[in-house]
Amino acid sequence: MASRTAAPVSAGRGSLLILLAAMLWGTTGTAQALAPVGATPLAVGTLRLAVGGGALVLVSALRGTLHVRHWRHPAALLAAAGVAGYQASFFGGVARTGVAVGTLVAIGSAPVIAGIVETFLSGRRPAPRWWAATGTAIAGSALLLAGDGGWNADAAGVLLAVTAGASFAVYTVASKSLLQRLSPDAAIATTFFTGALVLSPVLFTADFRWALEPRGLAVALHLGLVATALAYVLYVRGLTGVTAAAAATLTLAEPMTAGLLSALVLGERLAPLSYFGAAMVLVALVMLSLPDRGQRRAGGAPPRALRRPRPRGGPPAGAGGRGARALAAASPP
Repeated sequence: MASRTAAPVSAGRGSLLILLAAMLWGTTGTAQALAPVGATPLAVGTLRLAVGGGALVLVSALRGTLHVRHWRHPAALLAAAGVAGYQASFFGGVARTGVAVGTLVAIGSAPVIAGIVETFLSGRRPAPRWWAATGTAIAGSALLLAGDGGWNADAAGVLLAVTAGASFAVYTVASKSLLQRLSPDAAIATTFFTGALVLSPVLFTADFRWALEPRGLAVALHLGLVATALAYVLYVRGLTGVTAAAAATLTLAEPMTAGLLSALVLGERLAPLSYFGAAMVLVALVMLSLPDRGQRRAGGAPPRALRRPRPRGGPPAGAGGRGARALAAASPP
């Protein structure tokens, strides 16, 4: 029996869910900074997938929505490859080219690549508002992450960061396809558990003694359960209401959250230009989250494209008789 798919959410609610997910992702940098000495980026990323993926599999198994055949679906394998590829390439890119450049290239390239891939697969081009919002958000992220102007561009690091952006774009587009066949919790559990298996060799080579300390355990549980399991549940649920390109752009709320947390929690000082960049990102996200003109008709008649046309020669709307009842029975709900 196939997994029951979830009913799509509205575009406004989908945007809100994805923004909440991105804000939770924005806590990962602060959490890693608070981890004990010895917590390497790759070890933290692998443990994050293991804890989060294990929790998602457990919940999905208890709800009876997880089946072995889900792992064989091409979209599930692509999404899992995107998850594992992002963890490995992002941390590698940041290590080589710095946090500012690595993060900017990764999160800035993801929406553009997702828009290109989705256009190629569906034949639908992103709306002009998406291009305007994406450009504004990327420019704002550049100002936000520039900080005091310390940039360290490394060719290999930038290439790894682009790979991370492409990996996230692949995950987003593949998950959007997977949601047409699986429920959100089954889709997330399948992709993340498989992605954790791909990175499982790290479990045998990295030092995880830091995770046994109270502070290390708290960091691991937060990253796995909150910044991964809960965040991706919100993200995938939101994907049912927005396009993959719009979803990837909305995730640019992550660096804005990370920058503000670094100032509020870690005591880092942000340059005035960084606050201006955060404001630009916020404006872009609001611009993209606003419903289309047709979606603002709350409680009124549906948009013209959604109205059911009256068959030629058929009875007028509201007409009684056997013909009207037969037509109503044959029409889709």
